[in-house]
Amino acid sequence: MTGINAKVAEQNDAKVKKLVDDMTLFDDDLMTLVFNHNIPATELLLRIILGRNIQVTDIEVQEELRSPIVGGRDITLDVHAIDVNGDEIDIEVQGSSEGAHVRRPRFHSAVIDSRMLKEGDAFKILKDSYVIFIYKHDKFGKGLPIYRADRVVLETGEPLNDGSHIIYVNGKYKGNDEIGMLMHDFNSKTSDGMYYKELAEGLHHFKETEEGRDIMCESVKKYAEEYKTEDKIETVKNLMTNMKWTLEQTLTNMGVSDRERSIITQQLQK
Repeated sequence: MTGINAKVAEQNDAKVKKLVDDMTLFDDDLMTLVFNHNIPATELLLRIILGRNIQVTDIEVQEELRSPIVGGRDITLDVHAIDVNGDEIDIEVQGSSEGAHVRRPRFHSAVIDSRMLKEGDAFKILKDSYVIFIYKHDKFGKGLPIYRADRVVLETGEPLNDGSHIIYVNGKYKGNDEIGMLMHDFNSKTSDGMYYKELAEGLHHFKETEEGRDIMCESVKKYAEEYKTEDKIETVKNLMTNMKWTLEQTLTNMGVSDRERSIITQQLQK
């Protein structure tokens, strides 16, 4: 490695370490690692948000649910949990307003529901579903810790009780209660001063131990590479459309490396 390349690598490593230092549980990479197979942390979260004890039997993080329609939109669930009753729970963390549109939880809810029944199953056996968005900001600007959206019959004001639940958690809430303490922990950059050991232990491991930081840094590097490739894929598409170039001409004119050329070609052929 030349002196220049070594310096660039050192600068990149420093940037990655700074990104890791600044991460909180509102960052997908860290949140995914902390909650992966972490039933105690998930049960804690659900107990506080739902206001009752939840016994979780299964957890999948970053689980992709593919659309049955060709060209349809897939979704990736940050944390997909199933409780002892078979109810399905999608927990999403959202740091920006771009992904927090109210129609997004509706879509998540619909996709989850569509996978619950098999051919011939009665609709009445459909389990409850919960889509929980832990939003870094106050989605509705009312200062409340939680906003629950269940269907009601407008003419009577009575709940429909169809088992579908959408919940927004206010990440800016700082009340002196369990939700306030939970949001304090979600906004924490270090484990010092965190209220809940189930979360503090995960944060400590992945940010404050050598083994955990190595995993975290690799995850950040991988994400950065994937993001860079996705950005190039969009550029390739735009150039092919606007310049009327073939894929081969576009990749050559962009000076794309052989490795990225293979990845981009595979992605475009999906």
